[in-house]
Amino acid sequence: MPVISTNTAANTALRYLNTNSAAQSDSLAKLSSGSRIQSASDDASGLAIGTTMGADIAVLKQASINTQHGQAVLQTADGALSNISSILERMKSLTAQSQSGTVSDTERGYIDAEYQQLTQEVDDISSTTKFNGVSLLDGASDYSTGVSFLVGTASTDTITVQLDGADTTSLGISGSSVATAADAATAMDSLDTAISQISEQRANVGATLSRFGYRGDVISTSLENLQSAKSTLMDVDVAAEQTNFTNAQTLTSAAIAALGQANSMTQSLLKLMQ
Repeated sequence: MPVISTNTAANTALRYLNTNSAAQSDSLAKLSSGSRIQSASDDASGLAIGTTMGADIAVLKQASINTQHGQAVLQTADGALSNISSILERMKSLTAQSQSGTVSDTERGYIDAEYQQLTQEVDDISSTTKFNGVSLLDGASDYSTGVSFLVGTASTDTITVQLDGADTTSLGISGSSVATAADAATAMDSLDTAISQISEQRANVGATLSRFGYRGDVISTSLENLQSAKSTLMDVDVAAEQTNFTNAQTLTSAAIAALGQANSMTQSLLKLMQ
């Protein structure tokens, strides 16, 4: 029924214009941000899951860095232990030289001078081997009881690095001497034990290094899978959303044209009264 007091057609066209314009703006926001979910109303459960995944991804990225730090600590310790092992081998050679019957006591004094310098060097290496200012091999730092590295998303996902002391006291060769053949024989036995102790420490360091390496691979795989899942859930499908935007844009243009036609209907009806 044609009326002039209430423009029902214009109201209807305006309602569709608002709806289509809002849909167009929503699609444009998604295309601009690259995110499928702009607000909780878009996908409440998807937003909750995506947020949790985002938190896990952030933690795993830091866990990956922690893994690298753990490896760096162990590599630093292993380098020092390797040097100490070489020194111990030289010290054992000196004990054998001192026990030779062709060596005089004066010459044993010279041999012992080198032996004592090497003993001091072992202590220096153990006390100066540090990572981020913390000693690794002095037997008195936190590493002697164990330091944990978070390598997962839960507080229990840790790898503990424990490093025993590698100073002469810990190795049982403190105060040893090769000044006499008898002293050299005693020192040789102590050095055998010390060399075995260092070898065991290096084996433990190597085993923990291997564990860190495998854990790093696991973290990388988990990160890749989580990022892919989060992308599927949160990222906008550009092709599909571009289609939605084009449709909404077309409908908005149509609603604007319809509103213009509806507003002109009143003037057309008034002409009937002339």
